[in-house]
Amino acid sequence: MEEVVNVRQLSKSYGTKIAVNNLNLTVKKGMVLGLLGANGAGKSTSIECILGTKKANSGKVSILGMNAITQRKQLFQKVSVQFQESNYQREIKVNELCEETASLYKESMDWHKLLKEFHILDKEKSLVKDLSGGERQRLFIVLALIGNPQIVFLDELTTGLDVKARREVWLTLENLKKNGLTIVLTSHFMDEVEALCDVICILNKGNTVFYGTVEEAIKASPYDKFEDAYLWYADEEGK
Repeated sequence: MEEVVNVRQLSKSYGTKIAVNNLNLTVKKGMVLGLLGANGAGKSTSIECILGTKKANSGKVSILGMNAITQRKQLFQKVSVQFQESNYQREIKVNELCEETASLYKESMDWHKLLKEFHILDKEKSLVKDLSGGERQRLFIVLALIGNPQIVFLDELTTGLDVKARREVWLTLENLKKNGLTIVLTSHFMDEVEALCDVICILNKGNTVFYGTVEEAIKASPYDKFEDAYLWYADEEGK
């Protein structure tokens, strides 16, 4: 399988505080990588450094064979990020926001079809501010996919969704993955991680404490359930 993201010895500090320490990971085409850890573990900083929106202190990052800092314009057409609500106007209509987003890309997906797949097509004339929390979350995923990216970064993608909606999102992402989409996601839902992720990287205070599959994580821990194993690695239960 083709390697699309390669991170080697990536480190980022803020003064004397180490946010990310010597991160190494590889993501292959069509793979789903889960970047996991407690709040403050270094997930967001890692993603920002990988995408080049923050400058790392040291290390090398390659995305689709390109440098995210010096080749940002080329990567913009191939890599997408699910931004949070604060990045969007609340007084804009859903269809206007979708059209505006699609206009930024040379090759965009049919956003009507995406809205239908994520069960919010009936909201296309609604203002973003009038959507429920779950509807907004699904819209943000749609916006991340409109540019027909080769790689998408999803941050807590199903927060605010009920069980049925979460599983519908999983199914859609699985279908996109089968068509070659590569996904890097963060999540606090361990059932989601088990359902979607091929490989996981668990961070604890900026350090990688596990890298491998869910099955390998369970096997290398004292537990037989992934959620318990994750808490043990992430030190959320005072390991």
